[in-house]
Amino acid sequence: MYEAHFGLHEVPFGITPDTSFFFGSPRSQEALNTLLVAARTGEGFIKITGEVGTGKTLLCRKFIATLGEEFVTAYIPNPYLEPRTLMLALADELEITLARDVDQHQLLKSLTYRLMELAAQGKRVVLCLDEAQAIPQESLEALRLLTNLETEKRKLLQIVLFGQPELNKHLQAESIRQLAQRITFHYHLGALSRDDLEFYLSHRLRVAGFCGARLFSKRAVRALFAASGGIPRLVNILAHKALLLAYGEGQQQVAAQHVRLAQRDTGNGGPRWLPLRLPLPLAWALAGAGVVAACVVVVLAFSFRVGL
Repeated sequence: MYEAHFGLHEVPFGITPDTSFFFGSPRSQEALNTLLVAARTGEGFIKITGEVGTGKTLLCRKFIATLGEEFVTAYIPNPYLEPRTLMLALADELEITLARDVDQHQLLKSLTYRLMELAAQGKRVVLCLDEAQAIPQESLEALRLLTNLETEKRKLLQIVLFGQPELNKHLQAESIRQLAQRITFHYHLGALSRDDLEFYLSHRLRVAGFCGARLFSKRAVRALFAASGGIPRLVNILAHKALLLAYGEGQQQVAAQHVRLAQRDTGNGGPRWLPLRLPLPLAWALAGAGVVAACVVVVLAFSFRVGL
């Protein structure tokens, strides 16, 4: 909608985990390095935690994309599955053909054979589980038993758990204490710092094709940090809305007032796609911006009303 106005070739602040926009802040880069070192040393379990919106899914996808050809990866985005279904999901990721009525013994036998086959080819298998705080304890125990499979040199299966901080409490259960003891690498993702945010905005704008000078004023950046707390997902939501508002006014730079209006629309509890309530000065600015800008605002208001 506003891409041409700001000299962009795509929207810079989407909330989908696009690895081309991965920002190597000190924390996210350290987390990625931790994952890569752990994977290459053959550890059985690795854990990454972080609050909602801190970029765990994006980190997971970047990790998978960074691994070399010697790795075979399996990705399960929603592991709220009972043990058998989780094993079937893993078999599907590893391209194992199974009979429709396969029993538990044959399922485990097929998984073991496939893991050994890949190991014989010099491949390492890494299973990434997103939203790991939702995994039932009995399914975690089933995964632990799978990681018992190993050669004389290394594990046949490595498992990376990506989850919210509740995962830590989940792993304290007495019934899965053996699994918790096997987590040798772990990292907690935090929010962006104030300085990180400045670079984060510049990075995403550059990837989206922006070649101009400062697009977010210094006051806008301060307002954005105050409103988001440095949580990347909230930064993206607020920055996107602020760009829409600046475009609606025909402005070439996002000001603090645009961020504050975006925050008012979003709310403190996270995104709420409500109609933007534009103040009278902004309405005058839109009228002066011409018919095209006015149409944009109508479309924008309608989009927020229907929840797009």
